[in-house]
Amino acid sequence: MSTPTGHLSDDLTPDFRGGEGPMLDLRAVTKRYGRFTAVRDLDLIVPRGKIFGFLGPNGAGKTTTIRMIAGVLLPSSGRILVGGDDLAQQPGKAKSRVGYIPDRPYLYEKLTGAEFLRFVSGLWGKDGGESEARGVRLMEVFNLSQWRNELVESYSHGMRQKLLISSALIHQPELIVVDEPMVGLDPKSARVLKTLLRTYVSKGGTVFLSSHTLEVVEVLCDLLAIIHEGSLIAQGTMEELRTQAQAGRAGLEEIFLKVTGGDEVAEMVANLQRSDA
Repeated sequence: MSTPTGHLSDDLTPDFRGGEGPMLDLRAVTKRYGRFTAVRDLDLIVPRGKIFGFLGPNGAGKTTTIRMIAGVLLPSSGRILVGGDDLAQQPGKAKSRVGYIPDRPYLYEKLTGAEFLRFVSGLWGKDGGESEARGVRLMEVFNLSQWRNELVESYSHGMRQKLLISSALIHQPELIVVDEPMVGLDPKSARVLKTLLRTYVSKGGTVFLSSHTLEVVEVLCDLLAIIHEGSLIAQGTMEELRTQAQAGRAGLEEIFLKVTGGDEVAEMVANLQRSDA
């Protein structure tokens, strides 16, 4: 069943407006693997009701940071507060505020799509008629209804990604953490996801989004942060990033290359463009 993107807010997006303090607060967060420091003294505040873009080159520490926010990894030092709850001291309460969409869809293949959503709802203590109806609705939105009683092992990569997104939304979290959200999605599903994220934000929810697709980030995100070699090197609105990078009216790609030391790449691209002209 196809669902118009304009009607996604009816029963899938609760109203989170009225919350106090930042949605996400990282204080001197560091993650070490032996002698290697993946994330170093990261301070980051993500306000409620915003789509926050988190960028960096490969190996910069993005995924490590995202996994710490989602509670999958523990920081070596520092504190992470989710909605004011300390992730280390109140893990259950803090994690219940988060819906995590990783870049790779790891799912239980011997469950059907409907059973998987039911299982995830139960983990959050949200089982019952309301959650069941929300699962049905989410599968409708992502055109998975005809597959709801089929085993996940029969799903394509794109279908698995859509089921994973549905599972992250099933308990109606205040904070959605997304790593490469558009991977494996067809254009229609990508548009549905963008609309869902915008609807969440319009009702006070918060999105923490990481992607290498800078065009998507530039269009979607209200605020941005760029991490390089484990450290935060720039943050703010697009206008603030342009000022910090002394980049005039440059787009996000040019700013990103400039602040991460990719000037040689930018110059090579410019030379190629001139040779094609």
